[in-house]
Amino acid sequence: MFLNRVDRRLHLIGSLAVLSLLFSSGLVSAADPARAYCVTEYGAVADGETLTTTALQKAIDACSAAGGGTVHFPAGKYLTGTIFLRDRVTLHLDAGSVILGSTDLNDYPPQTPAFRSYTDVNYVDKSLIYAERVHDAAITGRGVIDGQGGDAVFQRQPYKKRPYLMRMIDCKNVAVRDVTLRNSAMWVQHYLGCENLLIDGITVYSLDNKNNDGIDIDSCDRVRIANCDIVAEDDAIVLKSTTPRPCRRVTVTNCTLRSLCNGLKLGTESVGGFQDIVFSNCVVYDTRLSGIALELVDGGKLERVVVSNITINNTRSAIFIRLGNRARPYLATQVRGSGGPFTADSSGEGTQRPGVGSLRDVTISNVVATGVDKTGCAIAGLADHPIENVILQNIRITYAGGGGPELVDREVPQQEARYPEYGMFGTLPAYGFYCRHVRNIRFDNVFLDYEQPEHRPALVCDDVKGLRLNGFEAKKPVSGETIRLIKTVDVRGLDAPGSKSAGNP
Repeated sequence: MFLNRVDRRLHLIGSLAVLSLLFSSGLVSAADPARAYCVTEYGAVADGETLTTTALQKAIDACSAAGGGTVHFPAGKYLTGTIFLRDRVTLHLDAGSVILGSTDLNDYPPQTPAFRSYTDVNYVDKSLIYAERVHDAAITGRGVIDGQGGDAVFQRQPYKKRPYLMRMIDCKNVAVRDVTLRNSAMWVQHYLGCENLLIDGITVYSLDNKNNDGIDIDSCDRVRIANCDIVAEDDAIVLKSTTPRPCRRVTVTNCTLRSLCNGLKLGTESVGGFQDIVFSNCVVYDTRLSGIALELVDGGKLERVVVSNITINNTRSAIFIRLGNRARPYLATQVRGSGGPFTADSSGEGTQRPGVGSLRDVTISNVVATGVDKTGCAIAGLADHPIENVILQNIRITYAGGGGPELVDREVPQQEARYPEYGMFGTLPAYGFYCRHVRNIRFDNVFLDYEQPEHRPALVCDDVKGLRLNGFEAKKPVSGETIRLIKTVDVRGLDAPGSKSAGNP
């Protein structure tokens, strides 16, 4: 019965990529590009030294006031503070043109958005390019947007003081195409509460500072990200939900990703949840945390998520799935690291801790991962709130190995409220997958290998109901069992040599 339900879900979810084309076709559009407004004609000086914010804004405002068109940046360097994107305006950057962020924080006036979220007081109120409630706008061309985030002025600032490179809030019908974004002082791009967003063919290179996420999609609806090359100090592509509005109907495809944190990620902020998400045809490499991370810890629902056709090389964990209970209110603050109570910053709306969320209906298929750390891959829910309906299909992972016999019977802490990341449980008692508090999980054609001698089982299931093994092959440990089952019931396909169960009723 479970398999029939899953097959129907797969058929439905597999159609999302096609549906995304219908959503986007003819919808994401800026104004007539025939009407061009050259920034130099409005007084912009392209020497990289003269602050030219006022001239750039004049060109943008004139374009929008006339009904829209293209604001043209010829080759040259345009030093600027915050500029505001307007309705029906396309910023087009010629090859050789650079929008260069000022290194004077006074050139970035604070912005207080009407759209409320956890980022209101807990993140940054400054941006190089800013848009709020803008529609039918675009940023295109072969030019560069450079935040100069490595400058000493930004290096000595806490994250709340460093400007985003680009921030768009509550916008509709927006496209970002072909440009290069580099050297941000904070997140490279933050799209919050936006609808019908296209990000296509961009290059991101941002290692100059901390918190340099490549793309942050936050509480957005109908988003297509495609053909991007991203090198980021923090998460490469991350979906968040810092408001009660879900992040939904998002496709990410044909991207090459390098990250000092996670490659493809949902979370950690999750109050509105994630629905109908597809990651496909991506290359992830040189990530210090996880290649694929699905994390739900602040309430919300994570459901109908498909990850397929992914290669991963040189990472700590290939796959990490976590349902936890940090329960952070979306309109409340807490002194960072204090462990103290939350304090409301408003009249009360959004200041209560959310309940535990739900994580279900996830399919991860056609994944090849090499150079994976010995920690292991965790799929972990909570005792009273298990993860449900997970399929791992056509997956091959090669781990570093090297786990000693002392790890086999190691007790794994629950860590219910801890910040989620691959290493939160320590080195796992399984070299491959450690599954705990899960209902209905299927391994189809999964191959696990290791390089250094390994004493741990390939698969450990603890408090799992509904385990299906179909073509599960794993290199045997030096000693002991290949599969270990603890308090696990309703098991089918348990035919791996050397496997046995422990502690089952």
